[in-house]
Amino acid sequence: MSDSASATVIVPGAGPAQSLAEPELLEVVRLGHPTLREVAEAVPEELFGSARLQRLARALIHTMFEENGVGLAAPQVAEPLRLFAYWVPETDDEPEIAPRVLVNPEIRAVGDDMEEGWEGCLSIPRLRGLVPRHRRIKVRGRSVDGEPLSLTADGFHARVLQHENDHLDGVVFLDRMTSMASLAFEDEWERHEPGGGQDDD
Repeated sequence: MSDSASATVIVPGAGPAQSLAEPELLEVVRLGHPTLREVAEAVPEELFGSARLQRLARALIHTMFEENGVGLAAPQVAEPLRLFAYWVPETDDEPEIAPRVLVNPEIRAVGDDMEEGWEGCLSIPRLRGLVPRHRRIKVRGRSVDGEPLSLTADGFHARVLQHENDHLDGVVFLDRMTSMASLAFEDEWERHEPGGGQDDD
């Protein structure tokens, strides 16, 4: 999931000036920063629709693309708030899911099916590991303007959402691994693992 996007990022609900202005490039903190291990605070009602939340949402999307990721949670940029940006690139089987931001998300598993998949993290660079995740989930949350959002996600889409939502609870993908035997440096993983070369969540 190594892709790029233009520097102009539009968040639904943003006014013209907000949509056209250059987003801020944020510093992605790494494992060891205390914010990554804290439970983030819910975004309060008064922030919905505010310029501050719009700026943060746009900056998350911009930084996610600049860092070649498919997701970026606010705690990963040292903002202890419950929101994250994500997108899902197009594959042979599935269309692209455009970049979006979910605020105060709640995730519920649909059924008991689990599957393992490779994950990496922008806050834990150059490492990959096999992580079990729910195959299908339902998500409820809000937009940056406070509009209610709900969706059902399967497969890789569900994996990205679960990975990013974990960041809001101070959890990283290493905590979800059932065995450290699969943990690998990215360059070795790309060299030896069939299908290696996908991007960071």
